[in-house]
Amino acid sequence: MTGTTPAQADGRRRPRAAVAMRPDTATALLNAPSLAALSQVCDLAPLPVLDDFTTDRARAVLADTELLVTGWGCPPLDAAVLASAPRLRAVVHTAGTVRGHITDACWERGIEVSSAAAANALPVAEYTVAMILLSGKRALERAHAYRSERRRDDSLTTSPTLGNYGRAVGILSASLIGRRVIELLRPYDLRVLLHDPYVSDAQAAELGVEAVGLGELFGRSDLVSVHTPLLPATRGLVSRELLMSMRPDGVLLNTSRGAVVDQDALVDVLRTNRIRAVLDVTDPDTLPAGHPLWECENALITPHLAGSQGNEWQRLVDLAVGETERWAAGDGFAHPVRRERLAFLA
Repeated sequence: MTGTTPAQADGRRRPRAAVAMRPDTATALLNAPSLAALSQVCDLAPLPVLDDFTTDRARAVLADTELLVTGWGCPPLDAAVLASAPRLRAVVHTAGTVRGHITDACWERGIEVSSAAAANALPVAEYTVAMILLSGKRALERAHAYRSERRRDDSLTTSPTLGNYGRAVGILSASLIGRRVIELLRPYDLRVLLHDPYVSDAQAAELGVEAVGLGELFGRSDLVSVHTPLLPATRGLVSRELLMSMRPDGVLLNTSRGAVVDQDALVDVLRTNRIRAVLDVTDPDTLPAGHPLWECENALITPHLAGSQGNEWQRLVDLAVGETERWAAGDGFAHPVRRERLAFLA
């Protein structure tokens, strides 16, 4: 890259950088310590953040920007925007997917892209493991009954299907989050099955899981956890047939995308009380008030809370700071996004 850039006290070069995201995203992510940390590793353009690349101020900032720190609400970096940013060489995204703003023009220029998907995967995986264990004990249903009846059930007469010892957990897709769930499940006495057409039996064995077909995953698992990205080929992948093939009292857990599941079929199967569901995502993501899923008492619906929230935002910023520092030092990104992998990413 050409031009001169301020150096840190230790002599390392600090790239000229700017922040591009919605203002409310910036408010959640970028507190004073976070901004200070970013400013230690780059020459950060003054706030406010860029949320419209067509303004005179945005064009002036972009003209000198080498690295862009992006977040939810960043406008697309198309050819016209890149023409206003001749020095831009890298994008560090403080969230997961980059589909909304990284365009073909970015790849064609050779812009390096990093994502905080790995950081965001951890709270989703933690939520998933918590729900797996709680659903095995039927904790939420039993708590509701306890509150209603004001008496404990008899632990000696509970169903032999209740509990987590030897329970079969099916992981649908060895995505970034799916793999993290597998890792977090290792200490527990569970049998973990995996369906992913891109993972060989040998690779599955290295993960410590059993590779199975899609139908077998649903037929053999006590709980199926969905981690498939929403792509044209995966829309409605969890079909009526698969849902009907689940074991009685089986659980469908979805933290991926609502449209991966045939939601009308799920409502019908839930109404038979054959299975239960834990849904952190639906289609649409906020269900209409009159949607029949609300009436299914065997469905726990949470408001897309599995991903980073509250103090977990800091993990995303910490990763972005680290990636910026690595790139400035010429070490490359630890969490790069590759163009050829986009078809398999959420």
